[in-house]
Amino acid sequence: MKIAVGINGATGVIYGIRLLQVLSGIKGVETHLIISHAGERTIEIETDYKPGEIKALATCAYPVEDIGACLASGSFLLDGMIIAPCTMKTLSALANSYADNLLTRTADVVLKERGRLVLLVRETPLHLGHLRNMARVTEMGAIVMPPIPAFYHKPQTIQDIVDHSVGKALDLFRIEHNLFRRWPGSSNQNEIN
Repeated sequence: MKIAVGINGATGVIYGIRLLQVLSGIKGVETHLIISHAGERTIEIETDYKPGEIKALATCAYPVEDIGACLASGSFLLDGMIIAPCTMKTLSALANSYADNLLTRTADVVLKERGRLVLLVRETPLHLGHLRNMARVTEMGAIVMPPIPAFYHKPQTIQDIVDHSVGKALDLFRIEHNLFRRWPGSSNQNEIN
């Protein structure tokens, strides 16, 4: 499986980092990483990681300006892309087919090739323009998945909260993981009658 991963400058770069950590440990998954300049800066602000350490987790990493990279063409077969986190700027670019760098071009290619594009959009509160852009990309085939935490698995740490959102993104690709305890149902029954 080949998955492109985009990390840009919204708060929450830990989602993209954790995604790469998990995917790097799964046999048969090849990751292609693009980090925007703002994403690199946010990594330095929000974490103790260096951008180079994050790039080393990927199978391949590309400069955001490299619009000649293989990812810029639909002839390079990808199983999909996850942008974690996804800024409102990137969401707007995608909603308007404005592919001005490799990250937005790759996402646009995934959409045009009818691949799976998952966007962990990060902003709150949302104004009407944000909501309209979310509707537009959804109509185009993307999946908008804000990293909203669940609490039924009783998270104890920030890592537990991050893992839940990363696990939900992996579920959309049917990639098996053990990042969170799945909802067993509200009754004590484990069997279907």
